[in-house]
Amino acid sequence: MVGRIIETPDCVAEGAAWLARAEPRFAHAIALTGPLPLRRRADGFEQLLSAIVSQQVSVASASAIWGRMQDARLTDPQQVAQATEDDLRGVGLSRQKIRYARALAEAGIDFASLRTAPDEQVIAVLTEVPGIGRWTAEVYAMFSLGRADVFAPADLALQEAARLLFDLPDRPKERAFRQMAEVWSPWRAVAARALWAYYHVAKDREGIR
Repeated sequence: MVGRIIETPDCVAEGAAWLARAEPRFAHAIALTGPLPLRRRADGFEQLLSAIVSQQVSVASASAIWGRMQDARLTDPQQVAQATEDDLRGVGLSRQKIRYARALAEAGIDFASLRTAPDEQVIAVLTEVPGIGRWTAEVYAMFSLGRADVFAPADLALQEAARLLFDLPDRPKERAFRQMAEVWSPWRAVAARALWAYYHVAKDREGIR
C-alpha cells in the first residue's frame, strides 16, 4: 500500500504543520528555517545514475562528470550498456562506478511500476543493484517518488541536526535514529526536510560553512 505522496509545496506545509503540533522542537526549527522546500525531482534511470556519479566526490566534481556524460549522451540505459570502458572512463567514471553504472543499466528496473509500489518494495528493488545502498534508495523514494513517510537515518547531516535540535549528547546511530523517527510518521520525509533545513541554519549560526 502506498501512502501519501508529496506533490506540491502545500503538501510539505501540511506535513510541517503536523510536525510542529506533534513536537515543539520541530515548531522551533521551522520558525527558524521558514517554509520547507518541495525538493521533488524526476524519477527514472537518470536520477539513479546521477546519484551513483555523485558518490564520494565533491558537488563540483560530480557536476562536471555529469555534464560530460550528458554531452557524450551516456545518460540512458542503452547508451551506458553499449559504451566501452574507455568511453565511460573518458567522462570521468572510476572503474567501480563503471561497474555500478553498467549494473544499473542491465538491471531492467520498471521505474513506472515503482510509482505505485510500497515503500519497502521500492527500497528492496533498488538496493538489489550494486552501488545503490539504502540511503540512495530512501532519498530516491522521498524526492523522485514523493513518498511522505520515508526517512534516511544513515544521513550524517540528519543525525547532526537531530543532535542539535533535540540536545542529544551524540549523533544518533542509524538504528536508534530510525526508531526515534517512528513518532514522526506519517510525515517522516517532511521531518527530514525540516532537519536538513535546520542543519544549515544551525551550522551557519556556529560559523561553520
